[in-house]
Amino acid sequence: SKIDCANSTKNTVVVDFTASWCGPCRIMAPVFADLAKKFPNAVFLKVDVDELKPIAEQFSVEAMPTFLFIKEGDVKDRVVGAIKEELTTKVGLHAAAQ
Repeated sequence: SKIDCANSTKNTVVVDFTASWCGPCRIMAPVFADLAKKFPNAVFLKVDVDELKPIAEQFSVEAMPTFLFIKEGDVKDRVVGAIKEELTTKVGLHAAAQ
């Protein structure tokens, strides 16, 4: 899976757990895309919780959107909710520290 491939990289992986029916997720989609452009050394992935429920359960994702920061297979941080400022700050913190 994409997550397994991401775990094999030394770079920070930012995973956006989203759902097609989630309004706040749609609001955060362009923010996530912009951050992916600004931080090319990090890996940015989207996971649809309806399509990949076992992965959402594996990472204890209960609310959307949830953003996880994974490095070498370990969850280092998370942002729960459509909080643009917190997501931007944490991406800067984790993606810059490669």
